[in-house]
Amino acid sequence: MQDKTKRDPRRGETWLCDAGVRPTRQRVALATLLIGDGHDRHVTAESLFAAARDAGEKVSLATVYNTLRAFCQAGLMQEVTVDGSRSYFDTNMNEHPHFFWEEHGALTDAPAKDLQIARLPDAPEGMEIASVDVVIRLRPKTQVPH
Repeated sequence: MQDKTKRDPRRGETWLCDAGVRPTRQRVALATLLIGDGHDRHVTAESLFAAARDAGEKVSLATVYNTLRAFCQAGLMQEVTVDGSRSYFDTNMNEHPHFFWEEHGALTDAPAKDLQIARLPDAPEGMEIASVDVVIRLRPKTQVPH
């Protein structure tokens, strides 16, 4: 999930407390893996579960899923769904597009300054657009024989 950069558990605990999330031992451990080095990241529940196990944390995959959902509900993360079934969780809460690298299944931030959406369709009557999520799927260029 990430390199072995020094992580500060206080950063994870503060992140939770500032959002009104009760800082249980497991939540602090997962929060520290997510933001303890000060960098934003994109994770799946499975990749965070593996990182927690590698760090010696005893946590179930169900707990990781539930914790990520709680972090999203608290406004700490956003869920980005790819293919309708694969969810990534992003600690960068600014509005921004994503690249999805089909070849290795990774999600990364795309430069927001380069994105232009000229017009959106009108929302159906009685509804308003809550957000627009942009996921740009990438694959290697197909080589055209000469």
